[in-house]
Amino acid sequence: MEQNSMSSTPTARGFPPLKQVFAKNYEDFLCKSDSSCGVMHTLPIIPDWLPCKVPVQIFLNEVLLNEMNEEIKKSRNIGPTGFLPALLQLANVATLPGIVGSSIGLPDIHSGYGFAIGNVAAFDANDPAAIVSPGGVGFDINCGVRLIRTNLTIDDINPIKEQLARSLFETLPVGIAGSQPKASSNIKIDIKNLNEILSTGVNWAVKNGYAWPEDLVTCEENGSIQPADPACVSQRAKGRGISQLGSLGAGNHYAEIQTVSCIYDEKAAKAMGISKIGQVCIMVHCGSRGLGHEIASNYIDLMKGAMERDNISIPDSQLACARINSREGQEYIRAMNAAANYAYCNRSILTFFIRKAFEKLFPAKTARELDMHLVYDVSHNMAKFEEHSIGQGENPTELRTLLVHRKGATRSFPPGHPSLPAMYSEIGQPVLVGGSMGTYSYVLTGGPNAMASSFGSTCHGAGRAKSRVEAKKTLSSQEILSRLQKDGITVCIADISSLSEEAPEAYKDVTEVVDTCELAGLSIKAIQLRPIAVIKG
Repeated sequence: MEQNSMSSTPTARGFPPLKQVFAKNYEDFLCKSDSSCGVMHTLPIIPDWLPCKVPVQIFLNEVLLNEMNEEIKKSRNIGPTGFLPALLQLANVATLPGIVGSSIGLPDIHSGYGFAIGNVAAFDANDPAAIVSPGGVGFDINCGVRLIRTNLTIDDINPIKEQLARSLFETLPVGIAGSQPKASSNIKIDIKNLNEILSTGVNWAVKNGYAWPEDLVTCEENGSIQPADPACVSQRAKGRGISQLGSLGAGNHYAEIQTVSCIYDEKAAKAMGISKIGQVCIMVHCGSRGLGHEIASNYIDLMKGAMERDNISIPDSQLACARINSREGQEYIRAMNAAANYAYCNRSILTFFIRKAFEKLFPAKTARELDMHLVYDVSHNMAKFEEHSIGQGENPTELRTLLVHRKGATRSFPPGHPSLPAMYSEIGQPVLVGGSMGTYSYVLTGGPNAMASSFGSTCHGAGRAKSRVEAKKTLSSQEILSRLQKDGITVCIADISSLSEEAPEAYKDVTEVVDTCELAGLSIKAIQLRPIAVIKG
């Protein structure tokens, strides 16, 4: 969970005091649409007082543009605990050593810790000055989404929907660890098993009977990203991870029973095993839990010394970083990948319990007979080494190895990309976009312009419009619950008082977000999903 607070430490060498300068010059950051197709591609003015190394690029339609400008206006009187607006964060990232191309903002962008949520930035792995930054990944390393299909329909589910939702709620650990009784894991592992999970990811789940072998094929990175080294993970982080495997957590994490409400691309849907309106799927959204948070915290502290040693200047201390090839940079990458493997395994364990819950309520069939296969599992909080062409127009430069930071952004590789499983080679990578609670979610596929425009990236969700504090002040949890129930959505939640933080009104319109991404060619709509039951912490 991001903590949107302005750093209170002194500004780094070579940078102005951002709070004071921004308050006087915030209008420099007000966007104006400059594209005839309705999508704004660039921030025309980078103020002279911010020494950016690359341009800022952002994808917005008029509706999202207005929301972005509102965030900027609300941020002009930043106090010591205020947050920097997302556009200023995009520009800050454009100052970092080794960045190439552009600092990119996606339509669901909003303020985050250091990097905005919805920010993509790539750093040249062969540039000795290039950096890796935990703030560009987020505290919930490999927070991501997976989609499980079934051959059931809404007519099969409706008679037992309440019972099924309650069964999932009682089976899946949810809530904040240490403060809610349902938050503890149902899986008991020792340190040897934890280290194996950190090293191998979903392979551990397959080996121990918690996942199907074919789940590996439809999991990004086959459920195991390398290099990963448990030795780079602190004992405190491991202590948190050992008790939280197979848990959802709290905040905006959830498991949803959904039904197909629209199929935009029949070829893509067929490749994913989605064939008809009313077909039932399950979407799971969670990450690496307390283990990932502890790793991020540890390395942010460690990198402060590395920056001093290597004379790295940054405009905001939340952008703490280290040279990619430094000891601290390499150890963070290995620890980050270990947390990513934990997150892939975490979502696999949750899938195991979901399959069991469905078998219990449909006892005549096994999960395989219910066709409960994994459509895809994809991260939206990671930094990965990838090959990309740098340059614009018809003659981009040669391929380079880049460390692509995607924070609140989803990989969106187009058809034919070598990283895709054979079953998706012709349609492009599935992209799973969760909506706000009670609204549509979407399955997209990689778009034709993604590689050239956004380092193979697209949106990850609706994106916040109100902070959690603001939402809690202005929205009633009980009223939201009543409205969801009236709309036919069953809600099982560990802490009803937190419901207002995740209300639809607290988020942007996810349809505006995915339509903007499609207009820009970053991704293409394939399937729309409607929630019928929500399980939350």
